[in-house]
Amino acid sequence: MALPTIEQPIFEMKIPSTGKNVKFRPFLVREEKILLIAQQGGNDKDVIRAIKQILSACLIDNIDVDQLATFDLEYMFLKLRARSVNNIVKLAYRDTEDDKVYDFEIDLDQIEIEVKPINNKIKVNDEIGIIMKYPAASITEELGEYDNEVDLLLFFVRKCIDQIFDSENVYPANESTEEEINQFIDSLNVQTFEKIREFFNSIPTLSHTLKYTNSNDNERVIELNNLKDFFMWR
Repeated sequence: MALPTIEQPIFEMKIPSTGKNVKFRPFLVREEKILLIAQQGGNDKDVIRAIKQILSACLIDNIDVDQLATFDLEYMFLKLRARSVNNIVKLAYRDTEDDKVYDFEIDLDQIEIEVKPINNKIKVNDEIGIIMKYPAASITEELGEYDNEVDLLLFFVRKCIDQIFDSENVYPANESTEEEINQFIDSLNVQTFEKIREFFNSIPTLSHTLKYTNSNDNERVIELNNLKDFFMWR
């Protein structure tokens, strides 16, 4: 005799970068096992890969998870976790001043990302310009390969150039080699590179602030800026 089939509820959430609503189901034991195994290994790349695998499995709509913006991936996994396990996450942080551990509870349903209009068109000179795009979730597994901020920034710039244009033509970045893109970036003047930095500083991020007073009666602030901060897998 066949065992009964368990029907799963269907929920809806919004992709922050596009505003599009998508349907999803909660993740199940089989998917949670994937995440737990990755977390136990303590490797960021394995955890991100597991998160993408789980989100892809739970989305009812046909969405290429790798093409989501990085902040989409983080936000959507928070909402998925809230509906799958519990919307309340418990965290414990050791204060670096008094060396005591403080406990916190975060309601994931209260975490939102504000996406404001962003200028992604950067002029190099009167004829040449660049169209930037949000960093895609596909690059998250490569971040651990860069151990200094300069190389990491150049990696982001290379991956986030969508198009280069001049007065006559548009050159899609994905039709150029990595070497060609690197040479183009190296030829930029400092003022243009600062505009690119401003673009990155304007990209929406997952964030939440914890405030408390420690035993020394000093006010303390903890900034949560990514999934690792929320779930402390290392």
